[in-house]
Amino acid sequence: MNKKVIAAHQPNFLPWMGFFYKWFKADLMVFLDDTAFSRRSYINRVQIRYTSNKLWLTIPLLQKGRFNQPICQMEIQDDILWRDNVRGKLKSSYGKAKFFKDYFPEFEAIIKKEYHLLASLNIELLKWLSDKLEIETPWVLSSSLKGVEGKATERLVSICRCLGATHYLSGFGGQKYHEKEIFDKHHIECVIYDFKHPVYPQLSGDFIPGLSTLDLLFNCGPESSEMLKKFSHG
Repeated sequence: MNKKVIAAHQPNFLPWMGFFYKWFKADLMVFLDDTAFSRRSYINRVQIRYTSNKLWLTIPLLQKGRFNQPICQMEIQDDILWRDNVRGKLKSSYGKAKFFKDYFPEFEAIIKKEYHLLASLNIELLKWLSDKLEIETPWVLSSSLKGVEGKATERLVSICRCLGATHYLSGFGGQKYHEKEIFDKHHIECVIYDFKHPVYPQLSGDFIPGLSTLDLLFNCGPESSEMLKKFSHG
């Protein structure tokens, strides 16, 4: 049997570099868009750098009475102010970054579109960022798969079996909640990778890791892909 490595993650909003490294290392990326939305997660928010501190970018959602609703059903609040808020924070934070003017217009063109669902916006931004990072790994939505069953690890194993995966790629954090014996039972190897966050030039002060990949792109431009792939190991 040929080796086939599957990775999976919620379609987060403008996520950090580790998200894209996982995507790069896999043969197929699964966006878990039919899992439950989690408040105070990175599905609708992310941190950027503002001077020497961190600042949240947040997409406001209709959440009242929708606890545990699937991500693919989460609706963006019908409020144009969030777009102005995101644009304003990015201009204030990165307006002087070396490559800001090269990429911001493309980003702005995406968020100017009318998105009703959070997942639709996030996936469009993920596609854009993966293109800039030269990631060619294909992706699929978990909501499009047939016959997927179970919860937690059982659901991941079901996704792997549905897609003919021999290996499931997980970060160190996944060890806390993945049940390895369930993967073993179905002869799927759970591979743990270690993402070593590269240090790259930021506008000022000490380096802050874990920010949105926009931070990398605005500061490093065309070298961002090499930064992600060359200086990471796992």
